[in-house]
Amino acid sequence: MTALSYDDVVNALGDLPSLPAVVMELLDSIDQEDIDIAVLAEKVSHDPALTAKTLRLANSSMYNLQVRLTTVRQAITYLGFQTTRDLITAAAVTGCFATGGCTGFDHKAFWRHSISTAACAKVLARHLRFNQDYAFTAGLLHDIGRLVLVTCFPRHYGEVLAWRARADTTLLEAERAVLGIDHVEAGLALAEHWHFSDTMRLAIGGHHAPERTGAGFLATIIHVADAIAHALDLAQAPDELVPPLSDVAWNALKLDEGSCLQLFRETELQYEEIAQALLA
Repeated sequence: MTALSYDDVVNALGDLPSLPAVVMELLDSIDQEDIDIAVLAEKVSHDPALTAKTLRLANSSMYNLQVRLTTVRQAITYLGFQTTRDLITAAAVTGCFATGGCTGFDHKAFWRHSISTAACAKVLARHLRFNQDYAFTAGLLHDIGRLVLVTCFPRHYGEVLAWRARADTTLLEAERAVLGIDHVEAGLALAEHWHFSDTMRLAIGGHHAPERTGAGFLATIIHVADAIAHALDLAQAPDELVPPLSDVAWNALKLDEGSCLQLFRETELQYEEIAQALLA
């Protein structure tokens, strides 16, 4: 099978579904401060499915609110703009890609892993006093390039899955061996296409190589959260393999045994409700 190039991926992005325009605005606003919140809330409310999914998340025990939210504007009032924006993004992206096009690829397992990584990243970020909203979004989107490859090149990715099964290796290694390109590069192509912020691009691009110069601390958080999510196997994927863990990243987080156990417990608790809201 002919290997793929970065240009092949870029040229195929036009065939992908588009995110709702308001979500593109929200992703583009992650590093901006002068946002008209009222206008964005009104735009989101025009999409009933997106609003319902967002409010299911906002009303989950993850936020322990004493009131029941019924509008996106209320969510912004009680949770803040950053948090609500990330919930809207999560609701939109998890429903954006079609399923069933690639033999052997389990879309639900993919999203279960992405959600568990997001949950773990959020808990880690709180422990480290890092921005929890950035961490949650980056955790959810870290493997988005895999969906690009599955959607745009289903036959190619079927070969990746078959090669991985034979070689008993990680999907990243199988992608590189079969395609000559991996989901990190595909994710960066999508990040450019969908106008993700520099913050998200760095996290997506560096989550398998957080020790690389310029990768940024968010990539370190996502790298460790990804490994923990694989180890906890909340995705319930067959033949789950934990990817190699960077010593540099692990040591940078300075987690002791007690912190790790608490992290595992909180990740498992948060995962269940987030998954229920997003995958129902």
